[in-house]
Amino acid sequence: MNPLDAHLLPPGLRARIVPGVNGLAVHVLEAGEAGRPCILLLHGFPELAFSWRKVMPALAEAGYHVVAPDLRGYGRTTGWTAGYDEPLAPFQMLNMVRDQLALLDAMGIAQVHLLAGHDYGSPVAAWCALIRPDVFRRVALMSSPFAGPPARNPPRGENVHAGLAALDPPRKHYQWYYAERRAAGDMDNPPQGLHAFLRAYYHHKSADWPGNQPFPLSGWTAGELAKLPDYYVMPLRATMPEAVAPFLPPGEAPWLTDAELAVYAAEYARTGFAGGLQSYRCNTGGANAADLVLFAGRRIEVPAIFLAGASDWGIHQFPGALARMQAEACADFRGAHLIPGAGHWVQQEQPERVVARLLAFAAPASAK
Repeated sequence: MNPLDAHLLPPGLRARIVPGVNGLAVHVLEAGEAGRPCILLLHGFPELAFSWRKVMPALAEAGYHVVAPDLRGYGRTTGWTAGYDEPLAPFQMLNMVRDQLALLDAMGIAQVHLLAGHDYGSPVAAWCALIRPDVFRRVALMSSPFAGPPARNPPRGENVHAGLAALDPPRKHYQWYYAERRAAGDMDNPPQGLHAFLRAYYHHKSADWPGNQPFPLSGWTAGELAKLPDYYVMPLRATMPEAVAPFLPPGEAPWLTDAELAVYAAEYARTGFAGGLQSYRCNTGGANAADLVLFAGRRIEVPAIFLAGASDWGIHQFPGALARMQAEACADFRGAHLIPGAGHWVQQEQPERVVARLLAFAAPASAK
């Protein structure tokens, strides 16, 4: 697999393949000189290392070596398979942490000055920082709050999925849909075409859609979850392409041009979505919790912040997680920052404000 062509990247970014990474050949984007303090950026779903393109040059100009990989299951990183009946172990959280440590070893980086993760990259970053604080010295969690390790004996609540299905109109949670056998095929071959599907999906979760006016939910109940938009709590019988199709905007967004969207569409047309969906299956099926419960009671000890778009429902999709992150999960929490003018894709919608927050949180680049 070749790295992304240079003409697809902003000036100052370079792409390469790093072999020998926990069984993977990892596609990375880089900016800044090797040997400088490292900033490691982990993307979410359905994104790529490419989602960091707007913040990497400015972070490099501030004196950092900035690295953004395509995670296992995504983009031009190879060495993974994602058949529905294949073992999930390679996509479980502890192995995702192992991927990041192996990447650093392969690149000759002993320590990460600042680790930032967005969307699914946020819990990966959180677990990296919790398990190896000696390597990951500070962490910025973005758009997905980290509520801490699972409890050894979690309380039993209502069967929220049965409750959602019983609503009028009936609904279902998108993460459980993503864990279904059909989900990858639904998104690999959307009836409206891949470009239009992704355009609608990204728009629907951005600040551009006026319906994104989030507020806290009181609990993990069907009645409260039903207040979330359709891209989180979907119509029961809809596929994700069907759920977002009514929200296709009339044209491109200033923060995501058609040329930029074409990069995502081309990569997902080649790989499909199954690799990214495997991580959802690890969560909803309990595979992650079976390992992570061993860390019950542990906290992130390194300095931590949270960044999200002010129009991002993702900060409230798991009721109480935002508060638990600040009060319990992080021992040295330095603040939650909700960025105006951004929805879920905060580093793409408002890159300058994200850069300013990250640089204010980071120690001087000269500090190791």
